Amino acid sequence: MRHGGTTPAPLANQARKPRMKGYSLAILLATTFYVPLSAQELSPSDQAAADAAIKVIRPEAIAAHMRFLSDALLEGRGTGERGHEIAARYVAAELESMGLQPAGVNGTWFQPLPLRGTELIPEQTSFELVRDGKSQKLVLNQDYIIYANLLLTDTTVDAGAVFVGYGVTAPEFQYDDYAGAEVKGKVAVVLRGAPARFPSTERAYFASALTMQQNAAAHGAVGVIVIDSPEYLRAQWNRIMLQLRADQPMRWLDPQGAPSDTVPEIRVLVRTNQSGAEALFAGAPKSLPEVFAAAKAGKPGSFPLPGTVRIHLANRFTRVESRNVIAKLTGSDPNLANEYVVYSAHLDHLGICRPGEADPICHGASDNASGTGAVLEIARAFASLPRAPRRSIVFLFVTGEERGLLGSDYFAHYPTVPLENIVADVNLDGAPGVRFPIKDIVPQGAEHSTLSKDVEPAARKMGYTISPDPRPEEGFFTRSDQYSFVRRGVPSVKVDPGTQSTDPAIDGATLAKNWTATNYHTPNDNMDHRFYFDSAAKSTALNFLIGYEVAQQSERPAWNAGDFFGTKFAHKQ
Repeated sequence: MRHGGTTPAPLANQARKPRMKGYSLAILLATTFYVPLSAQELSPSDQAAADAAIKVIRPEAIAAHMRFLSDALLEGRGTGERGHEIAARYVAAELESMGLQPAGVNGTWFQPLPLRGTELIPEQTSFELVRDGKSQKLVLNQDYIIYANLLLTDTTVDAGAVFVGYGVTAPEFQYDDYAGAEVKGKVAVVLRGAPARFPSTERAYFASALTMQQNAAAHGAVGVIVIDSPEYLRAQWNRIMLQLRADQPMRWLDPQGAPSDTVPEIRVLVRTNQSGAEALFAGAPKSLPEVFAAAKAGKPGSFPLPGTVRIHLANRFTRVESRNVIAKLTGSDPNLANEYVVYSAHLDHLGICRPGEADPICHGASDNASGTGAVLEIARAFASLPRAPRRSIVFLFVTGEERGLLGSDYFAHYPTVPLENIVADVNLDGAPGVRFPIKDIVPQGAEHSTLSKDVEPAARKMGYTISPDPRPEEGFFTRSDQYSFVRRGVPSVKVDPGTQSTDPAIDGATLAKNWTATNYHTPNDNMDHRFYFDSAAKSTALNFLIGYEVAQQSERPAWNAGDFFGTKFAHKQ
């Protein structure tokens, strides 16, 4: 999962008795926050069916799923590891108990993924700056981290380096960091991110690692060095380094054995600490603080850096197997039952992420046991309907999200139902409101398609206001599984929590920042925290309603005319 919340004081008995302070879900649904949908949006019978289904979603059930999936027995549900397999079998058993149909491969609940992992060989890897005949060696994991190459086990780059701002070429916004820069055969040095003036989701697209590398390769670069600007320094380098060391690249393999989403021209990809960035910019036309200031003003500029960089990378490949879990509910309308609304959530987390520590396991309670539990309860709500919705519903629990959206991307390329018949994806990466009771939501991506017309009435019904992305610099839109569907031309949405709390004593923005700094992707994301299960159940009901509305409508969702993502990806189907 790609963002956080915060943590009030732990409740010692929380794990045994999942009861929260505040409103119960029944009370929430009975208050003035619960407003009937208009007749234009759902028929009276559909409204009644939705009202009954919402009551099936129980806070206690979400808490129970979270507790089991984040238990130490599952060892953090690492991709391809024993704990993830236990989680996958648990989810399949839950889906079977609801009376849903298996929708995996060969009539099973599962879709196997062949994966290539990578392991760095540190003693054979090096990074030197060469200037005026003198060499300065940078220290791995202290000054820089380097990503393994998925295509080569041994490679060397010895070339000049050119700073090219964010490394973004965006004619749609009359912006090009490469204008006037010559990087052919050289290493592109880029700031992490994209210009602040870009809209949130488009900014996320241009800031994504894949887009950045593809653009560098298109301009002739042979390597990329990424430096963090101050706005991205969310944690101390040692924490960032630990996560990156454990997160060496992994990709799914196509039938010919080729790894997905590789950029062959980019032979080395490096990320520097502040010390590494300062070494790179020593003697440059602009100092690092000047570069940061210019980038903040929207004019980072480009210029060659002094000397050359000499990088040698050595790594090995590993073979990994993991599985998606897939179920479906067949639609009731003969004319629409062959179309599908997909609910997705990632089942994996980071596994044993801190070997040698007192608690070495990244439990992933919020990320994403909560989202998995929410989709299980959405599935239960759909299964309880006296009549299935007109369109079919697919419930997809993917592996490998933490390793680069692997399970969802594989499904989007090799779906077990026809891709052209998938009309929408509703993704849950963390159950919104589980970390504090929320008043507002951020529906990531809904603004690009007619899905916004489904989110808005559902939000009104549940008493939520809709807010813009409070942290667009994080690029959340491209960092979770809905983006795999967007890239294949499917309108998608992920509802994130806003920052407004129903509890006036809670500052949601501060809470989210603190969670990211202290708990996100660490062993601290466990069940010792105060979680708001009633709030999570309310947002789960919201997500149920969004998909239910899409499933009942005669018209399938469509990209808005001239939309950035619709124009770029709609042809992929």
